Amino acid sequence: MTKLEQVSNVKPRLPRQIYFIIGNEGCERFSFYGMRNILTQFLVSSSLLFTASQYLSEADRQGAAKDVFHTFVLGVYFFPLLGGWLSDRFLGKYRTILYLSLVYCAGHACLAFFESNRTGFFTGLFLIALGSGGIKPLVSAYVGDQLDQTNKSIGKVAFDAFYWIINFGSFFASLLMPIFLRNYGPSVAFGIPGVLMFIATLIFWYARKDYVNLPPTPAHPDSFLAVLKSALLAPGSGGAGRPGLTVAMLGASLASVCLALGVADLARMLSHSTPWLGVTLWWCLALVLAIGFVGAGARLQLDRALAKHSPEAVEGVRNVLRILVLFFLVTPFWSLFDQKASTWVLQAGAMTKPSWFQPSQMQALNPLLVMLLIPFNNAVLYPALKRFGYEATALRRMTAGIAIAGFSWIIAGSLQLAIEGGASVSITWQILPYIFLTLGEVLVSATGLEFAYSQAPLSMKGAIMAFWTLSVTVGNLWVLLSNWTVRNEKVTQMITGAGLQVVSFQMFFFAGFAIVAAAAFGFFASKYTMSDNYRRG
Repeated sequence: MTKLEQVSNVKPRLPRQIYFIIGNEGCERFSFYGMRNILTQFLVSSSLLFTASQYLSEADRQGAAKDVFHTFVLGVYFFPLLGGWLSDRFLGKYRTILYLSLVYCAGHACLAFFESNRTGFFTGLFLIALGSGGIKPLVSAYVGDQLDQTNKSIGKVAFDAFYWIINFGSFFASLLMPIFLRNYGPSVAFGIPGVLMFIATLIFWYARKDYVNLPPTPAHPDSFLAVLKSALLAPGSGGAGRPGLTVAMLGASLASVCLALGVADLARMLSHSTPWLGVTLWWCLALVLAIGFVGAGARLQLDRALAKHSPEAVEGVRNVLRILVLFFLVTPFWSLFDQKASTWVLQAGAMTKPSWFQPSQMQALNPLLVMLLIPFNNAVLYPALKRFGYEATALRRMTAGIAIAGFSWIIAGSLQLAIEGGASVSITWQILPYIFLTLGEVLVSATGLEFAYSQAPLSMKGAIMAFWTLSVTVGNLWVLLSNWTVRNEKVTQMITGAGLQVVSFQMFFFAGFAIVAAAAFGFFASKYTMSDNYRRG
């Protein structure tokens, strides 16, 4: 037996340093969800939303607290683009994660020490959004960097363990931090997540000599943006036009209109006549239009870039654009998933339950189920499917996950119909849609981390992971657009004329939205050619 054959017969093991990255992630997620889950509740009861010349009623404080919260979340899901760019082009993943983690710690310190100081507290929120958002796409990509061709077969195990620890931190943060806020006050409640983030940074730094660090790739003539620019601006042969550039310019024009509408809403928001959600909707829509139309335009005439760039570079861009299409088709899943914290909580409030049980406490069921389902899938479900001759590939798992999430909303919609019909429905029935939604989450979200990393070219790992994170923002954009649409009186009349109420109608609408998206995802996935972009050993 040759040495190569002996090596290939050895069962690969997770590299030692991955355990430190996973430990870092568990502490970081506790810190993030710990402060995030108590933020709105704290703001409503604090004086931070007042100014010397302004008094807010209870209802106005709730609205202002939501504005602050959504502004914070908006930053968290946009800063991954900055983190991915800094990592890929200048600092590399290790230094970007370490430096932004220190910024993250400083933000937590501001919340703990300036809980009664408006400027200091909001500065802390900005620093946390920058730090948390900036490292969000990089930590999971850094897990993949530690693997190569010799042990890539355990990539799924590594990313599943990574996703499991996220929910471990989220579960205990959801249970404990409201108790600390109530019993010990905001300084302690915000200070404990800060301590956990500092521990996370120490854990990450401790294994610094063990990490595999891929160098950043400075911009070069064959970079992604350079190829896109060449494709869009290159003239066609024989005097042919530039339809791709026309499409890109149309998207830029529509995005500019959305930005202007957002600025107008911002001005009205500052005069307290419109909520921040209007600004969020327009600016998110501007980003989606810009990315979608520019990508589609470049795809129409991408071959023209061959005049200035290598075939490998052009094919790399083509692959990235294919990945972004799949990411876009995943966004309806996030529309369903994130509404468990809003629509399903409101539904739980209308169900019968013990007097001591709060509707929001159902949220702890989701991370608990994730921790149970990940090992169940790996140890029982996937091996059983394989024995029946069905290979649960990444794209097949994601297709099934989107469809299963849609089915969970059919169940939730049926419960809502019973509630609207006057029936007394126990909250225990809501466990059923939670099970299916969480199964869909495990199949889509945990698998998506592995898929996004494995398909991204080496020079764009951080950026691709940032786009994966951005798909969450787009999913929430669909929710905002849906809520905006059903506020129209004619739309409401059409819904009631069909014998439904708005809430149940939206539940079935989003169920259908996800099932159609699953069909489209499955069709596109069947034509997708998988790449192998793990580094060479």
